[in-house]
Amino acid sequence: MQLSISRCVTELARRDPDRLAVTDGTRTLTRAELDRSTNRLARDYAARGVVTGDLVTVALPNSVEFVEACVALWKLGAAPQPVSSRLPDAERDAVVGLANSRLVVGAEVAGRAWLPAGHVPDAGLSDAELPDAVTPEWKAPTSGGSTGRPKLIIATTPGVFDPDQPAVPYMRTGDVQLTCGPLYHNGPFIYAFRGLVTGHSLVVMPRFDAERMLALVQEHRIGFCMIVPTMMQRVWRLPADVRAAYDVSSLHTVLHLGAPCPRWLKQAWLDWLGPERVLELYAGTEANGITVITGPEWLERPGSVGRPALGSSVKVLHRETGEQLPPGEVGEVYLQPVNGPGTTYRYVGAEPTARDGFESLGDLGFLDADGYLYLTDRTADLVVSGGSNIYPAEVEAALDSHPAVRSSVVFGVPDDDLGERVHALVDAPGGVSVEELLQHVSSRLVRYKVPRGIDLVDEPLRDDAGKVRRTQVKAQWLAARSS
Repeated sequence: MQLSISRCVTELARRDPDRLAVTDGTRTLTRAELDRSTNRLARDYAARGVVTGDLVTVALPNSVEFVEACVALWKLGAAPQPVSSRLPDAERDAVVGLANSRLVVGAEVAGRAWLPAGHVPDAGLSDAELPDAVTPEWKAPTSGGSTGRPKLIIATTPGVFDPDQPAVPYMRTGDVQLTCGPLYHNGPFIYAFRGLVTGHSLVVMPRFDAERMLALVQEHRIGFCMIVPTMMQRVWRLPADVRAAYDVSSLHTVLHLGAPCPRWLKQAWLDWLGPERVLELYAGTEANGITVITGPEWLERPGSVGRPALGSSVKVLHRETGEQLPPGEVGEVYLQPVNGPGTTYRYVGAEPTARDGFESLGDLGFLDADGYLYLTDRTADLVVSGGSNIYPAEVEAALDSHPAVRSSVVFGVPDDDLGERVHALVDAPGGVSVEELLQHVSSRLVRYKVPRGIDLVDEPLRDDAGKVRRTQVKAQWLAARSS
């Protein structure tokens, strides 16, 4: 039976009040405690003007407090609009203005009602059950894109779930889930809360740490976790004896998404955990299409991100003409959800890139003869050097395969002869020379794809969700050299 998020939380608390609902290592709430605390918090938000249909910006770090804030908003029929707690003031304020947020939780924004992180509702507020409310549009994350302009992606589906049915076929009800990534990103957000309302106990990592992840899997007997290739690489860079010291046998599903996964890294995880426990998904925050591939399928088609799932459709079109391309030819990937265009989201601050009811997320790729999708790169990041197309993701995968490298970012810079040349920033805490990196990449890529320049840096280039704004990194690099 479909219930509001509010009623899902309350019903699960009624069935098993003492079961763990959420922990972040500092605070822990049972189902009953979460239900009561969010009733009180919802009344606090209501007193500040929050009503059904409102957007409320949540600028909190990964924590029990983040989970409470979102559940309290859903109990009022409002929708959380999550942003990073470390977002620069100007960028956060622009997002808040675009959302016209009724309230900001976790940060002060001029001209808006706001509450600081750590806010505790008045103890006099009731924690009794609230009247039922359904959120008409259940989430409103920002884009993970690289334009630098604020963009909201508002889910047009209401906040209703069946607590007795998996939210998607590759999840189970009543599981124990490890939330590894930042909850302000759509992937960690949707899987955490899809799990919560279908009976999951959430173990939330305040910040990703590779060995700590393995320790939590062992300690809590984690069954499901969602990760990104950046996290996979950090785990794989641990010494083999460290990985072997932890019992990860409870993991039945490791779902990875968010960025192309280098083939060597995917193979390493399949060998380690077994292919039946590793699942890959390609989709956007827009939920306008999805492909899924199991580990055994991937072994038959290395590099693929799968075939369309959940009734969605995929086409690969010529970027200029819009002509549908035959299998094997690279073009722009276009998606359509099962119920047609416009049924899963709406933008605020942007317009979709659409052709004949199909929409593009800006990715390039091709389909094979059996309908399996392979990604090459993003259209905005394509480097054209000497007339040749170079996909930064391919060069980054070659760089990241070096054991000393933690992360890399590749982009094109102006070149009088070639038009653009490939340049790389490399974070290599393991210690490596530029010459060694060039030799490593040259053994893996054709010559014209090898970076013409590499800068070594001493800080991570991607966030915990594996995201990077290549356009911004490139602009900063160019500005530093022109000053």
